[in-house]
Amino acid sequence: MTSATRADSDAPLSSATVLRRNAVTVLGPDDGRVIVFGHGYGTDQTTWRKIAERFAERFRVVLFDYVGSGASDIAAYDARRYDSLDGYAEDLIEVIDAVGARDVIFVGHSISGMIGALASIRRPELFAWLIMVCPSPRYVDDGDYIGGFQREDVLGLLASIEANQPAWAASLAPAVTARDDLPDVIDRVKGLFAATPQHVATHFARVVFFSDVRHRLGEIRTPSLVLQSTGDIICPPHIGAYLVERMPSAKLVRLDTAGHFVHLTEPELIAEHIRTVL
Repeated sequence: MTSATRADSDAPLSSATVLRRNAVTVLGPDDGRVIVFGHGYGTDQTTWRKIAERFAERFRVVLFDYVGSGASDIAAYDARRYDSLDGYAEDLIEVIDAVGARDVIFVGHSISGMIGALASIRRPELFAWLIMVCPSPRYVDDGDYIGGFQREDVLGLLASIEANQPAWAASLAPAVTARDDLPDVIDRVKGLFAATPQHVATHFARVVFFSDVRHRLGEIRTPSLVLQSTGDIICPPHIGAYLVERMPSAKLVRLDTAGHFVHLTEPELIAEHIRTVL
């Protein structure tokens, strides 16, 4: 069953369909507390694997790919469903329901932080904690709000993906990782960016970079931990403070490390902050 079929029907998808569609991986004991990891734009669940395995001995760990990313069912990609972050939030809700979980700790990188927030507003009983790694409620500048990008920047990014996706990936990866001392991480991010199907990479980028969740921040009642790195060109350092000032139950931790992919460059640091919540 594709998401187009799902969009035309009120019948819920079976758990087996969701698990297959989102390439869900479950690690750890069946009776353990559940931690769900969500990946950011242009990547997949493998970016969380090293951190997830640190918790799999005691906790039930859930990894998944948003439709269009990684090993997900590309045939289920429906541009109508995924024309806003709400479609991805619905994916997350369906994954949690499919594994039979409640009161999960959701750890989301980048845009997944906001996807998790939207899902928690819709289904608060599913979430005990949100841990957001380098999140942003809006990427484009808007009056006094500085998101870090101009509209023309985003349009140029979209044009670059369409014109030459491998070249775009090769130029962007070093800038977003901001860690020349870790060439293996740069190469990995570059490979993931280049591997995303081009139509998904372009459409998802448009949805992400033109998204605006600022008006929903006050509705996020789930306790939240915002992990903000320094020197992040995707999510400027002041964004963390902006978020916690507007989220009712949020705490900010400033990480003493640079770049947007800190879960790859500093996995033990991120794992340490997850442990503080656990």
